[in-house]
Amino acid sequence: MAERSVLVTGGSGGLGGAVTSTFLAAGWRVVVPERQGRPGSEPAADDLVRLIADLSDPAGAARAVEAATDDPAAPLRAVVNLVGGYASGGLVHETPVDEFERMLTVNLRPTYLVTQAALPHLVAAGGGAVVCVSARAAVAPFPGAAGYVTAKAAVLAFANAVAVEYRSRNVRCNTVLPSIIDTPANRAAQPAADHSRWVSPAEIAPVVHFLASADSAPTSGASVPVYGRA
Repeated sequence: MAERSVLVTGGSGGLGGAVTSTFLAAGWRVVVPERQGRPGSEPAADDLVRLIADLSDPAGAARAVEAATDDPAAPLRAVVNLVGGYASGGLVHETPVDEFERMLTVNLRPTYLVTQAALPHLVAAGGGAVVCVSARAAVAPFPGAAGYVTAKAAVLAFANAVAVEYRSRNVRCNTVLPSIIDTPANRAAQPAADHSRWVSPAEIAPVVHFLASADSAPTSGASVPVYGRA
């Protein structure tokens, strides 16, 4: 039986399946919230708990955290925030504010709400870890995606704020910054790209697990690049 739980948001996505499998293989109880109607890519396992929850809604985020904390034998010790999305557009003066704000809603809001709901439980359990996913674009912007760039930079800033605020309560918060992740969706969007230079979910997942585990106990407030050769 698993002795600790991790809440993995976005566990049904291209990166989420690899992250979920990695935690299950390491003996964690893994809780994966997903939107209704989305098929999961993660494997079936006794220690895998799936539920329907809208993580952009405070009630949905609270429901996901409740599921991750309802097994006293496996207290919540980590939260992995993978939920996010990408959209390109024109330059800033060509981008409607609604499109700009949508990127904040997709990338920042679920990370904030889930982390906010989980922090009291992590503190009560004696500590734990939060891992967020930003992007290389947060530190190396490119044109035509101001909303995405801003949202991922906000995720990075938020994670650093959590690291500072909860350091004395034994809760760590770190961030991984991928380049282009080698997923079927990204390959379909960029069929002519050199996919061999992209970073794979299988390469990122162990880094996420390391940051969530006790092996990285001295580390908080780190921004870890996972660029592959891109």
